[in-house]
Amino acid sequence: MPRVAFTIEQCWHRIPGGTAVAAIELARALDDYTDAELIGVAAFHRRPAPPPHTAPIPVRHLPMPRLVMYEAWHRMRAGRVERATGPIDVVHATTIAIPPKSAPLVVTMHDLAFLHDPSHFTRRGVSFFRRGLALAKSEADLLLCVSNATRRDCIDAGFDPDRLLTIPLGIDMAPAAPDDVDRVVKTYELNRPYVMWSGTIEPRKNLRRVIQAFRTLRSDLDLVLVGPRGWNEDVDELVGAARERVRILGFVPRADLAPLYAGAAVFCWPSLLEGFGFPVLEAMTQGTPVVTSKGTSTEEIAAGAGVLVDPRDPEEIAAGLQSVLEDAALAAKLREAGLKRAAEYTWARTARLTADAYARVMR
Repeated sequence: MPRVAFTIEQCWHRIPGGTAVAAIELARALDDYTDAELIGVAAFHRRPAPPPHTAPIPVRHLPMPRLVMYEAWHRMRAGRVERATGPIDVVHATTIAIPPKSAPLVVTMHDLAFLHDPSHFTRRGVSFFRRGLALAKSEADLLLCVSNATRRDCIDAGFDPDRLLTIPLGIDMAPAAPDDVDRVVKTYELNRPYVMWSGTIEPRKNLRRVIQAFRTLRSDLDLVLVGPRGWNEDVDELVGAARERVRILGFVPRADLAPLYAGAAVFCWPSLLEGFGFPVLEAMTQGTPVVTSKGTSTEEIAAGAGVLVDPRDPEEIAAGLQSVLEDAALAAKLREAGLKRAAEYTWARTARLTADAYARVMR
């Protein structure tokens, strides 16, 4: 039985984000699919990561806080995972935080957005990401790219294509019951119909242009924003004079997310750059029509199952939204196509391909 050191520190981040969701769901699926023993690796914490980001596998902690661990990994190549896990057969870095290579090294590459526009990130963050990228390039045996868009970015960044595998992530969200939709509409005092957007509020998610586009739509619509405040973006300033028509819900419990998607007339997510795009698939699982971006990973997901727009053009975003809101036949077609597309993205597939990658590097 191979033993895999599986990094999972992102579950303790202030905003765990999609990388935490991906690690948690992959760990759970691997536990069901393979006989590999996964051992989570994290920095020192006094308590487990809070729900919904509690790891589904045993976690062993290195005797140092997060920032010290990350610096040890990236600057000194110290802090071997075996200090926490004991002997291992594979190291799987599930983000761009790369531990020292002490066994065959697999790295999940989510995106290289920091190369496209460093201004969307903190200076410290960009430095950390660039160092992780260099380490992945020099030391990783295999890189698991979550989309073909990410794979292309890795090739452009100088990676050997033979070391790159595209392994899409999955989605696990049950359809919301009508009673749950009614419940969240009442709980959050929403007016229907509404346009929905979700994500961490930060520049790359392009909320500024979403609001610009929304202001041109008919006045009986509300825009519902779901997700935590992030960095380099002031949501109150973005909303401005449209406040009466914009509902800022912030972080919502997982149980409320599916019915919020299901209650929306259309889901709008023209992110500037994504490695994968969980929210697009989440909306599709609820049969909600999607308007999203051309030219990034969401185009892979939504091509033929969503309306694709130039994310830098508010007028085109607005036209995409208007086409769904005014054309019932188009909306019905997108609902059906979206449900079919979402069904293709399973964690079982992700686990099978990842287990194959482990076997490959062990050989």
